[in-house]
Amino acid sequence: MDLATANELARRIVAELGKVLVGQDAVVSDAVVALLAGGHVLLEGVPGTGKTLLGRALAHVTGTSFKRIQFTPDLMPSDIVGVNVFDASARQFDFRPGPVFSDVVLADEINRAPAKTQSALLEAMQERRATVDGKPYDLSPVFTVFATQNPVEFEGTYPLPEAQVDRFMLKIVIDYPDEAAEAKILDHVEAGFDSADLAGAHLERLLDVRKLAELREATRKIHVEQMVRGYITRVIRSTRNRPQVTLGASPRAGVCLLLAAKAQALLAGRDFVSPDDVKAIAPAVLRHRILLLPEAEVEGLSPDDCVKEVLLHAEVPR
Repeated sequence: MDLATANELARRIVAELGKVLVGQDAVVSDAVVALLAGGHVLLEGVPGTGKTLLGRALAHVTGTSFKRIQFTPDLMPSDIVGVNVFDASARQFDFRPGPVFSDVVLADEINRAPAKTQSALLEAMQERRATVDGKPYDLSPVFTVFATQNPVEFEGTYPLPEAQVDRFMLKIVIDYPDEAAEAKILDHVEAGFDSADLAGAHLERLLDVRKLAELREATRKIHVEQMVRGYITRVIRSTRNRPQVTLGASPRAGVCLLLAAKAQALLAGRDFVSPDDVKAIAPAVLRHRILLLPEAEVEGLSPDDCVKEVLLHAEVPR
């Protein structure tokens, strides 16, 4: 797939998602960046802001299979990856795959399950493979996780393990839409829009699994100059030596920033990555990978503030 075709498809995906995610242009753009780069997404926002709708709409537009896992305290790892069931007539065990065997998986309210259950996704997210009773099973080549969590409700929730958090390429924060967009949402509902009926919203299916794989391959071919790669390295390393930070970004974060910047460049219609592409996507790549000191949090500092400071001081290639 050539650059022009890939750019056109990426732009059309953004346009289609914009039909149902009203007033969330930045969120839609970042979600498509993750899709192009082959990364997983952690969606954070208060209830009713379209987190689940985004995952469903993305799967619909890309023509991929979709499964939703509702995370609860009693959810077991086998409920995610599957289980071997004994067939008495055949006198053998048959594997019944879980919902993780899908192209797009929505892990709804992922922080409501304990660490043991959350860890069932670790291997799947990193290696696109699930192991059940010692036997590995390959997942979809375009396997992508969209996980949601509520930032204001802490009762009955569990913090995500750092190892799992680091496997999300992007953390996208969904805020309330502005007044004009919120009024437009009501206009759409009055005109007959039903978020449960995506086909009725006239969303066009633009891809299938094969075309999505080709689109990701085209994204990988976007060129990144040595100077820009050096800039990415400086940004990542700078997160580790800030005085207010107790844990900075990992080397995996640098890889994610590189791939996400390529997708950002593809959306812009360029065959090379500029420092501006890195700056644009860096907050979404880094905000969940930075742990602040308690005293910094008490002073009201956020990971996004830290990322802004890092980008402000990192030397930009000319």
